[in-house]
Amino acid sequence: MEISFPTTPAAGYFRSSTETSLLQRIKLPSWHRYGAYISLSQRTKQPLLSTRAVSPVLRESRFKVLCIQNKQVPVLEARHIVGLAGPPGAGKSTLANAVVQRVNKLWPAKANSFDSQVKPPDVAIVLPMDGFHLYRSQLDAMENPEEAHARRGAPWTYNPTLLFNCLKNLRNQGSVYAPSFDHGVGDPVEDDIFVSLQHKVVIVEGNYLCLEEGVWKDVSSIFDEKWFIDVDLDKAMQRVLKRHISTGKPPDIAQWRIDYNDGPNAELIMKSKKNADLVIKSIDF
Repeated sequence: MEISFPTTPAAGYFRSSTETSLLQRIKLPSWHRYGAYISLSQRTKQPLLSTRAVSPVLRESRFKVLCIQNKQVPVLEARHIVGLAGPPGAGKSTLANAVVQRVNKLWPAKANSFDSQVKPPDVAIVLPMDGFHLYRSQLDAMENPEEAHARRGAPWTYNPTLLFNCLKNLRNQGSVYAPSFDHGVGDPVEDDIFVSLQHKVVIVEGNYLCLEEGVWKDVSSIFDEKWFIDVDLDKAMQRVLKRHISTGKPPDIAQWRIDYNDGPNAELIMKSKKNADLVIKSIDF
């Protein structure tokens, strides 16, 4: 399946047909049809579980308890993990954040059991792959440190095993702390992102999530589905060039990075498009 999405950094919207296609792939809990509700007994102060209109499938599921005074808040242990891949400059962050914002906006209307005085929690979150870069000190320890730093962003300058273990723990345990990436310092920040039980939709975005070589294949196997942003590589590299220059790199150095690192990485990433469940065309308006 292919859809189109404006993924330029300035794009803050997407077409209604595209929005529908994307959001239909993310199944929010249908609390108006089936639900399990937790409330506190005023006399015993013990959690009470009401399974009114609960389907046989859900009745057999495990439920997590969330009690806020006497408010009825639905909490279901269900999670949809999406891997969003694409080359540099494709618009992965733009798309991931747009979808997450839209899901979180739709959730209060979907979960109509929320009291007006209870602020609905976010149910969707973005988990960037950037936090799983190798540290600069690890690149320094390689056989050719200069080459390692120059090729930072290539698959071998990440720690896919750490990413796999993080996603496996998220799947098995329900919550996890994950690293972010400090672009000012140039290193990951440990335990900076908390994916909790309330997050039912997790969009993991990164370059190599559709690769099927080595540990990357294990990473890819974690996802409920894989999305790939298809983009004209010349257009993508122009976006990356502007990004490099905006961070202070001289134009000639920025172009060298494109030719030596970003371009070859992008060509490798594009080969993994065939492994995606959904291909999203990156376009400019």
